[in-house]
Amino acid sequence: MSANETPRAYDAVIVGGGHNGLVAAAYLARAGRSVLVLERLDHTGGAAVSTRPFAGVDARLSRYSYLVSLLPPKILRDLGLDFPLRSRTVSSYTPAERAGRPTGLLVGGGEQRTREAFARFTGGDREYEAWQRFYGMTGRVAQRVFPTLTEPLPTREELRRRIDDEAAWRALFEEPVGVAIEETFADDLVRGVVLTDALIGTFADAHDPALTQNRCFLYHVIGGGTGAWDVPVGGMGALTDALAAAARSAGARIATGHEVIRIDTDGHTAEVAYRTADGEGVAAARHVLVNASPQELAVLTGGPAPEPAEGAQLKVNMLLTRLPRLRDPDTDPREAFAGTFHIAEGYRQLATAHAQAAAGELPAAPPSEIYCHSLTDPTILGADLAERGYQTLTLFGLHAPARLFDRDNDGAREELLTSTLDQLDAHLAEPLADCLATDADGRPCIEARTPLDLERDLRLPGGNIFHRALSWPYAEEGGGRWGVETGHANVLLCGAGAVRGGGVSGVPGHNAAMAVLERA
Repeated sequence: MSANETPRAYDAVIVGGGHNGLVAAAYLARAGRSVLVLERLDHTGGAAVSTRPFAGVDARLSRYSYLVSLLPPKILRDLGLDFPLRSRTVSSYTPAERAGRPTGLLVGGGEQRTREAFARFTGGDREYEAWQRFYGMTGRVAQRVFPTLTEPLPTREELRRRIDDEAAWRALFEEPVGVAIEETFADDLVRGVVLTDALIGTFADAHDPALTQNRCFLYHVIGGGTGAWDVPVGGMGALTDALAAAARSAGARIATGHEVIRIDTDGHTAEVAYRTADGEGVAAARHVLVNASPQELAVLTGGPAPEPAEGAQLKVNMLLTRLPRLRDPDTDPREAFAGTFHIAEGYRQLATAHAQAAAGELPAAPPSEIYCHSLTDPTILGADLAERGYQTLTLFGLHAPARLFDRDNDGAREELLTSTLDQLDAHLAEPLADCLATDADGRPCIEARTPLDLERDLRLPGGNIFHRALSWPYAEEGGGRWGVETGHANVLLCGAGAVRGGGVSGVPGHNAAMAVLERA
C-alpha cells in the first residue's frame, strides 16, 4: 500500500502483525469486515517467528517464543487452520549430584517409569505421590479455567465457583505459591522444578506477596486444559505464516513496512497515521485493534503511560553437531533434552539467584532450562543437517531482570551466557562448546538475547515477553467485558498486555474480534 494513496475507510485497522493481530484479522475478515493490518517490520509474526539466524546454515529456528500451550483448539478450528502440534515424549529432566554421584530426575515415559524415577532419585514414593496430588489439583483447575479464556470475562466469584475447590483456590489465587509448594513437597530439587513455571519471564520470589508468580504459574499449568507444552511443527513461524494466509484468504489486507505513529479517535471513528519508506499516510477505521504493548498504546493515543514493565530472561538459540553426553550414566541425552532440561533450578538455588539479581548482581549460578526442538520435529533442519545428526537447543534463563543490563548490555550478556553454560557443563561429560556447530564464517552457532535486546528488536517494553505482569483471568475494576477494552470506545488492545494475554495463545486477538463483532 502506497503512502500516497487516498485514505480508505476500513471496518477495522489492526496495528501490528504479530500472532494476536493476525488472529483478530482472520476472525473479522471471515465475518465479512474490511480489515487492514499495518506492520512496522518487513514481515509478520512479531515474537512468534522462525528465522535462519546463523549465516549459511539451513536451520530455521523459533527465534523468540518457542512452545505452544495456551492456543485454544477452538481458534484453529474456527479459522480452518491445519497447524500440527506434537507432544514431547519427556516432560522434564533435572540433573543433580547425590551421594557423590551424578544422577537426575526424569519425568515422563509413562506413569510407572516416572514413579520409579522419583523413587530412585528421592529414596521413596512420597514425592511422586505428592506430585500426583499436586498436578491432579492443577489439572482440575485447568479443565475449568482454560475454556473461559475465549469467553467474556467471569467475575472473581464466578471463576471461584466454577473451580469449586477451595483448597486449590487458596493455593493458586490467594497465598503465594511457595506456601503450597513447601507444604506439598519435601525434596529441594522437586520443589524447584515445580516453582520454575511461576518464574518464566517473571522476576519474583516464591513468596512474593504481590502474587505475580502465582499468575505466571497459573498460565503455565492451564494450557489446553492439561498444562502440556507442545512443539509447533515447522517452528513458531509456521503458525504465524498460517495465520497470515488465513487472514489474507478471508480478505484482510496486510501491509508490512508500515509503522503506525498516531491514532486519533472520537470514540466512533478513527484515523491511523503511519510511516513508510516512501512517506506518511492515513487509514480511517471504525475500530482500531492495537497488537502492541499498553505502553505503545499510550504513546499512539496520547493516553497516560502505564507502570513500566521489566523483562527478566536470557534467551539463547544454539545449533549443535550432536547432543552432548551426560555425566548421569543412566539417562540418554535424546530423552534428557527432549523435554525441559532444568539447570541450577533447585528451590534454594532459585531463591539465591533471585536475591542476587534483586541486589543488582548477575546470579552466580544462573537458573535456566533447555529443550531440543529438533528431537520432536526435525523438519526445521535442512535435509543435510538432519542426516548428519545436527540438533537445536533452546535455552531460557530465569532471574535476569533488565536492570542488570542497563550499564553494559553487551558485557553483561556475555558474562551471563558464560556462567549459564558453565552451569550446564557441570552436568555434561563433555563441554557444550565441543558440540556447537559453526556458521559459514566459522563462528559458533549460538546467539543470546537479553531483555534490552528484545526491547530493541521487538519493542517489548523492558523486554517483558508478556508486555506487563500477567493478569488474573477474571474481571477486575475497569477490565471490561472481554478484557481488551481501553479508554477509547472504538480502540481495543489485542496484544499480550490485554487481560488473559501472554504467551502464544491468540486469545487477545480472538477476544478483541469478538468485542468488535458484538458491537456491530
